[in-house]
Amino acid sequence: MNFTEASLFWGFLVVYGVVMYVLSPKSKSADSFYKGADDQGNPVSQWSLTASIFISWIFAKSVTNAANLGAAYGVTGGLAYASYWLSIPVAGYIIYLIRTQTGARSLQEFLTSRFGRLASLAFAAAILIRLYNEVWSNTAVVGGYFGLPGEWPYYTAAMLFTMFTLAYSLKGGLRSSIFTDVIQTFVFVFFVGAVLFLIIPVNDTSALLTNGEFKLNAGFDLLLVALLQMFSYPFHDPVLTDRGFVNKEKTMLKSFIVAGLLGFVAVFIFSLVGVHARLNGIEAMGNAPAAVGQSLGLAALFFMSVIMMTSAGSTLDSTFSSLAKSLAVDLPRLAKRAQDRLPSVRVGALIMIIFAFLGNIPMFAGTDILLATTISGTMVMGLAPVFLFYGFTRWSPWSFHLSFWTGLGLGVLLAAGLIPASWAIGDGAYALLLGTNAYGFIICTVGFFLPLAWRLLVGRSLAAGEV
Repeated sequence: MNFTEASLFWGFLVVYGVVMYVLSPKSKSADSFYKGADDQGNPVSQWSLTASIFISWIFAKSVTNAANLGAAYGVTGGLAYASYWLSIPVAGYIIYLIRTQTGARSLQEFLTSRFGRLASLAFAAAILIRLYNEVWSNTAVVGGYFGLPGEWPYYTAAMLFTMFTLAYSLKGGLRSSIFTDVIQTFVFVFFVGAVLFLIIPVNDTSALLTNGEFKLNAGFDLLLVALLQMFSYPFHDPVLTDRGFVNKEKTMLKSFIVAGLLGFVAVFIFSLVGVHARLNGIEAMGNAPAAVGQSLGLAALFFMSVIMMTSAGSTLDSTFSSLAKSLAVDLPRLAKRAQDRLPSVRVGALIMIIFAFLGNIPMFAGTDILLATTISGTMVMGLAPVFLFYGFTRWSPWSFHLSFWTGLGLGVLLAAGLIPASWAIGDGAYALLLGTNAYGFIICTVGFFLPLAWRLLVGRSLAAGEV
């Protein structure tokens, strides 16, 4: 990186951090810090919530993965990854039902009321692992635009980005996160448009939009995986689900639907960056946006870095606020059963600081950012029956545990390479992942209904005996 490039990239990073800190509002109460309300206690507006959901789920690793899949499989790969955003309306509708039918104020409260405290603890552990992964997987993407893993610019940029995001997160918590999400949404959309302006003229538009095949061995298997995981994947991400409880039910539902559809379109559009690389013989090397940016010149590479910083920042500040709420509010309430009073802002701030450092440890160790989506999505497949079929039971802890732990076990076996090859569906790169999710969904559903069926059979037997 020469002096001009260094001045442009490092200069924007510093300006971005300073501007976000100056503009972000300061929370003056715990209600504002943990729930996103303003100083008068008013909830987030519908369009602010929509923008926040939209951009906080446009992770830096997500748009990178979308472009990489576009480079590998054409539009089929882009559609496969974009389909994960259709899970946002699914989550919004189920949270709407939970709130209107049970009156629960959080997913932990809902799970405790239906499946017991151990179920909530297991769920809390799953979401904490998810949040932990969100820290390093986003800062690592930003660092990749300043240097290669192992080089000091890579780690310096990632940690400086972390510190800037932490600074304004400490200032306002969830309120600050949602406020800056609106700014980051506009910046993201503008620069994605700028990138498309550079890409579309050098390609045949029809080729750009039709390249790829809908075959199991050409990315379609991953599309089916995404459609299966949409019923479980969003529920282990409090960055998303926390926003399902900060406004009125109908307002929340509208925001989730609009944000999900916009997210699907935005991610698919960005995957065309990878399709451009595929059509023009550009080697993606695990980072299609950076490769395409380098091939198009300094301006394009700078645009890509801005997109990554804004998307990573929106996710990282949301991660910090969700970690603070999970560890300072939700877990203590679960342990003490009932305590409506919110903890001090200092407690949440301390949690943010700790995870800003601990969460970057895997980045220094080096790991694959795609695993944060596909493997974690498989491990929580057991949540799908829990949230889809909760209406069939009033109280059944065993239903949760047989479904959740079965899914977790299958996910671990897949990660360890112990799922038999006979489970594969098709012969593509994601054949075994598809098979594990398809068969796993059936097995977890059987596990969920097994205690209910047993209770029904025992009840009938007792009734027959009395007769």
